[in-house]
Amino acid sequence: MYLFYYDESEHSRKINYNTINADNFYDSFATVIVGWNDEYNSEIEKLYESFESKYKDRKDKNGEIKSNRLHNNEFKYGFASVNKHNTRFLNDFLEVFNEKVKIYVSFHSKIEYLVVQLFSQYDNNIFFDADSMKYSITKALVTYRPENVIKAISESPDTFVESLKMFFNERIQKNIQHNIRPLETNAFNEIITVLDSISSEVIISWDYKMTFEGFAKYLNEQGIDNYKIILDNEGNEGQDSRTCTAAKSVGLMNVEEKNSKDVFGLRMADMMVGIITKLMKHLSINLHKDYGETVELRFLDPKWFALSNEQLQLYLKMNKIICENDKAWYKSYIGLYPDDFIVFIALLKFINDEKTKQLMLNNLEILPRCFNDYSCQCISDYFKRLKVKIPIDPIPNTKKDYYYNQSGAKVYFDIKKQPLLNIEKGCNKLYKVLSTGIERNGIPVITVFENENYFCYRLPNELCGWSRYLLSLSILGNNLLPSDVLFSNVDGNYTADIL
Repeated sequence: MYLFYYDESEHSRKINYNTINADNFYDSFATVIVGWNDEYNSEIEKLYESFESKYKDRKDKNGEIKSNRLHNNEFKYGFASVNKHNTRFLNDFLEVFNEKVKIYVSFHSKIEYLVVQLFSQYDNNIFFDADSMKYSITKALVTYRPENVIKAISESPDTFVESLKMFFNERIQKNIQHNIRPLETNAFNEIITVLDSISSEVIISWDYKMTFEGFAKYLNEQGIDNYKIILDNEGNEGQDSRTCTAAKSVGLMNVEEKNSKDVFGLRMADMMVGIITKLMKHLSINLHKDYGETVELRFLDPKWFALSNEQLQLYLKMNKIICENDKAWYKSYIGLYPDDFIVFIALLKFINDEKTKQLMLNNLEILPRCFNDYSCQCISDYFKRLKVKIPIDPIPNTKKDYYYNQSGAKVYFDIKKQPLLNIEKGCNKLYKVLSTGIERNGIPVITVFENENYFCYRLPNELCGWSRYLLSLSILGNNLLPSDVLFSNVDGNYTADIL
């Protein structure tokens, strides 16, 4: 059995005008889940108890060491501004995260959540990229924080759409007046066109189950079906908290709530999520552009890269834990607007690079611009991936020579073992086709539903063009499957017609 422990940071139970305008408001809602096979529980517990014993003077009145013992302001320049005592403290904490410890992280923009609610009835299609539109609107609201729009969220939801249109029109006029940001102007014009077709009746319901949706995918990818998830107790006794209810609502089993004072794994999760969000928050503060009427790039202060060897080790250890150990597609789960998280990961990888380490020694002043170029490229790469609408389903861990795809059809790793869709010459056959794809060797395959079961078939090479055409439409958001498809064999030539 695997034991997992959950904690969160920057969770705003209500998102309204006062919440967003508060001095300490941060847009990202972050969660961390740490876990391990229970056969390692005693070993990891001893490691963590040794760490806590070493720093027992830092325990609070409940006898716990929590992330709130680290002051936000100390992370003004990332780990570079952390004092020697806390640097040693953090290095010892990160030592507990050996290769036996699994970690899952989730980050979602709170303002994006509002935008997603607004566009809940709009899906991607070949003419309209709803995901890119949601991303652009969220980025604009996070960047400019328009007061009239934010007020409309809680005080008058029926004016939300009109407030958005007014805001985008004002930004367009300012951009034109000062002859700046032409790409932004074009994007805002497209957004207004879409907003004109949206109902003004917007109902915003708050639901934070998305982090558990990602964790369910992580468990499936890892092939873990025997597990227990422990949450920090925050509800009334005998009653599930909203967090616990959210976990159970996505189908997670064996969810319990306990007091972090009694569970060291919860304290580990609390420390890790607290450290990550403090870094991300100050990255956001440092890089946030002061959008006036001129164009000015903002770079990190060079002090971010003026690291002692001990401070450098913090970044290297964090990079190993987050980016290198326990590699999995769903190890991190993000929303449509993950810019802060992308920049955070970019910073870990950038500092881990040998060229960066050399520049720290002899050319510190050039690093902020180098990092800006690298992080902007990372965000650009993400936005390009956002335009690809084919869902990615990682292959679950298995020791067998096959696995089951998302439909439940058996798929062999060796394509030669996959059954061929056999249509005899002069015949045709109708199938309910759920999906199609191209195997890594360029061989087309389909998943079908027949005889109350799911099967994956290898297609004749002649139908490779047909599969590629459907895939190209799916990339643009126009998925023609599932559909009834008539496969025919006319004088040895295979055809496929969607009915």
